[in-house]
Amino acid sequence: MARQPVLTPRADDFPRWYQEVLAKAELAENGPVRGTQVIRPYGYAIWERMQAEMDARIKRAGARNASFPLFIPQSYLQREAEHVEGFSPELAVVTHAGGKQLDEPVVVRPTSETVIGEFMARWTSSYRDLPLLLNQWANVVRWELRPRLLLRTSEFLWQEGHTAHATEPDAAAYARRILHEVYEDFMRTVLAVPVVVGRKTVRERFAGATSTMTLEGMMGDGKALQMGTSHELGQNFARAFDIGFTDAEGTRRHAWTTSWGSSTRMLGGLVMTHGDDAGLRVPPLLAALQVLVTVVRDGDGVPEAAHRLVDELVAAGVRAELDDRTDTPFGRRAVDAELKGVPLRVEVGPRDLAEGSVTLARRVPGTKTPVALADVVATAVQALVDDHRALYDEALGRREARTHEVASVEEAVEVAATGWARLPWAAVGVEGEARLAERGVTVRCLVRPGGGVPESDDEPGAIAVVARAY
Repeated sequence: MARQPVLTPRADDFPRWYQEVLAKAELAENGPVRGTQVIRPYGYAIWERMQAEMDARIKRAGARNASFPLFIPQSYLQREAEHVEGFSPELAVVTHAGGKQLDEPVVVRPTSETVIGEFMARWTSSYRDLPLLLNQWANVVRWELRPRLLLRTSEFLWQEGHTAHATEPDAAAYARRILHEVYEDFMRTVLAVPVVVGRKTVRERFAGATSTMTLEGMMGDGKALQMGTSHELGQNFARAFDIGFTDAEGTRRHAWTTSWGSSTRMLGGLVMTHGDDAGLRVPPLLAALQVLVTVVRDGDGVPEAAHRLVDELVAAGVRAELDDRTDTPFGRRAVDAELKGVPLRVEVGPRDLAEGSVTLARRVPGTKTPVALADVVATAVQALVDDHRALYDEALGRREARTHEVASVEEAVEVAATGWARLPWAAVGVEGEARLAERGVTVRCLVRPGGGVPESDDEPGAIAVVARAY
């Protein structure tokens, strides 16, 4: 008898499949307040790996971690008009605390440009103090009207970088450094997501920014997901918060600032990019658990052999664990590992062990092969490399197959029903972008014809990447 499917097939109902994966793979679930979320230990272990990889890249770019307040005086946001206008519908405002009404309401941070700007102004007086490169790992609150776990929630985890520079070119170069050396490298190399890197239109850019650059990934249903952004803020926040310095000639000047961020939305993107009808598939470089050594059933020497294999794998730099829960049926444990996307399982049973071998189950290609005990470590290490590349290639192939060149806004809307459209930005323009929005379609970003990020909002020849998005 054929095994009943554990999940709703993606082709039947992609949103339902997504929710079922989050629940059955024990990634996340809804919190007690609408729009909040609980990230479960298995999901959080993946987020911790994301943090570690991102944090290392951020530090290599020269930024240092700090921590700033969760509560921001409401007046801070009001200093930068476009910023407060952009975030006003999403703000959570505290008016009472300690049993009393506050003299001034405080906002639960939706982002920290304003409060960090206040302290940047205190910490910079001379050009020698610049650049000031800061990052924080934190939670933020944006009151979502239509929440969706790990994608749009009222509270989420992220990192937010904030920097101040002596010149506009230095600020622009740093914003692009973060975009490429931190975000793009991490997303392509570790997440195995072939992101499109481009420039947001004026309509879509961050409130208060002079330029927003983005990384867009195609999900399994053909929709786009914004995976991270890097912003040039010009001198808007520097003027609002008097972030200034004295230059080498003794003249007082305002700094040029940037901000950039990525969040637990990447976890949702991971599920929707790489998941299949059996559940999540975690890219091996990212996986907190790369190899699960599973005792199929007890037998002479089986537990001991399984323990040795775990030790050998760990010694080789592989993140491996032992599953010796023989009081739980093997089939149930195997399905659970598939749902959670564990890249490799080494199945150790009495029969195979008597023949000097084990079974290697690979999550990405879905294969099972016998492997000699002496070859397990080398075979597993190579399989992790091969399967990580296979996930990237599969995601890239889907994006290429579902991206089409079109000539008009009307064609772009049709293509966006199942994938992405590319057309000259000159054929869209502000009016065409508004017509797209009426149909639930957005210009995800502008790119150069041969790839690369345009230098300006109206760079000649720019291509608009158009899609429906999460």
